[in-house]
Amino acid sequence: MKSKCPSSVSLLGFKVNLLSDRDVVALMKDSIDTDSHTVFGNHNSHSLYLCKREPKMREFHAMADYVLIDGMSLILLGRLAGLRLKREHRATSLDFLPLLLPEAVRQSWRIYYLGSRPGVAEKGAEKLRAQYPGLDIRTHDGYFNTSGSSKENREVLDDIKDYSPHILFVGMGMPRQEIWILENRKDLAANVISPCGAHMDYVAGEIPTAPRWLALIYLEWLYRLVSEPRRLWYRYLVEPLFLMMTLTHELAKQALSDLERVGGSVPH
Repeated sequence: MKSKCPSSVSLLGFKVNLLSDRDVVALMKDSIDTDSHTVFGNHNSHSLYLCKREPKMREFHAMADYVLIDGMSLILLGRLAGLRLKREHRATSLDFLPLLLPEAVRQSWRIYYLGSRPGVAEKGAEKLRAQYPGLDIRTHDGYFNTSGSSKENREVLDDIKDYSPHILFVGMGMPRQEIWILENRKDLAANVISPCGAHMDYVAGEIPTAPRWLALIYLEWLYRLVSEPRRLWYRYLVEPLFLMMTLTHELAKQALSDLERVGGSVPH
């Protein structure tokens, strides 16, 4: 039986749970200990933008048991919307994996990572095995035909089933990873399923990792933009404008609704 669902709020019309990194690890452990099945999602500014345009992204996040806040930009956006969000409510794999993996070693949990270019995930896994001796992790690259009817997709599903992981991380980028989980959910028997973006690329050293202190001053995005300008310029320079316009529109609607409610309560 799952633990009581943590507090959640609505941000631009989408649910997010108020969870710290330690909360995430505790929920994953609870799912494994009780042999239940839990799907995690995560929202950052890019996913909110995609959710406004991709129906299957919305369907995935509606299906997910918990949705993490993965980005300080959402903390700031939530505060602008009047929500009492704190820095500790940002939970990202770069921060909760160092808490999760020692527990995985102690508990002999099997972890499967699906994603990254051929060779990159295994390179990252080798580094993790060296850092956490005894870590049981299998990888498969994300460069395969994800169509449900394809032979390659079936082979990936069979490999995951053969390994029978306690935790399945899917790092194929948004929205591909979320759509893959959504479309293959019934064939995934892992206790915990979670998208994790380019996490293993960071571990393998393929993508430079921003200093964690930059997140505290809301500038992690700038480091990533400078590191990968051609890939990320639209995500960090254009998409936030759309989200700010959406937020402004929603706040204006709420203000108008409040005025109408107050006006309607005043006796004539």
